[in-house]
Amino acid sequence: MELQGRLEDLRKQELGVAAISYDAHDVLKRFARERGIRFPLLSDGDSSVIRRFGLLNTVVDEALGPNRDDPSLKADVARYVSAVGVNPRQAGMAFPGTLVVDRRGRVTSRSFETSYAERSTASSLRLKVGPSAEPTFSTRIDTSHLSIVLHASDAVVAPGNRFSLILDITPRRDMHVYAPGVSGYRPIALRLDPLPFVRAESTRFPPSETYVFRPLNETVSVYQRPFRLVQDLVLAGTRDAQAALKGQEALVVTGTLEYQACDDKVCFNPTSVSVGWSLSLRPLER
Repeated sequence: MELQGRLEDLRKQELGVAAISYDAHDVLKRFARERGIRFPLLSDGDSSVIRRFGLLNTVVDEALGPNRDDPSLKADVARYVSAVGVNPRQAGMAFPGTLVVDRRGRVTSRSFETSYAERSTASSLRLKVGPSAEPTFSTRIDTSHLSIVLHASDAVVAPGNRFSLILDITPRRDMHVYAPGVSGYRPIALRLDPLPFVRAESTRFPPSETYVFRPLNETVSVYQRPFRLVQDLVLAGTRDAQAALKGQEALVVTGTLEYQACDDKVCFNPTSVSVGWSLSLRPLER
């Protein structure tokens, strides 16, 4: 459903889309018709392709075998198969993930999920592997040191989605901010306020550059050209999360951007800027 909503945008980027699963042909045909899916849904009924790519969900077979009552195996089932247990109809399913394949059939990128109930959105994946679409909305914040434009990979999210918050930051002329790992100064960092059922991954920082601060004869890692921070979030797809989010129309994420800026002569006091994103919420399609 999420891929279908991004289909035209993906095609403009000269990207084709196909989904492959162990579902029978008639099941996929009915689903495509009912949900308006206009890209290929490929039936790998005997899971032969899934096996060739090494993606078979082996937890299912283990949980149907003699060790089914093993506590650690039950935990794997809850994470990789289903929160309500396993049944023989699930044999042959794949671990969920996305492969990017070039025109010569070579896999150039791959991304796999850490839970059966989570899926990376198409836009968040494209931030990792290539050019991304224009953001659907933006908010600009100007300080005396920086210009900050806030985006998100998706304007609409659902339980189970892995999506990205984006900060495009431009230091003002002759200004720089400190990169992570610098000591003696406050490096730039994004601090998000905790939200129930939202898990924040590590912020992705671009490579920094070396700067010599001549007044103190210091060599430090900084950002002094436009750069981008990407923060991945996962909205839980569990039953508890779905129940708690039912009826809500928006997911509001808030936090602060902390940094210390300097120019060629002066280092300014550490600064904290309030940031926020408001995303529309849709229920999970079951």
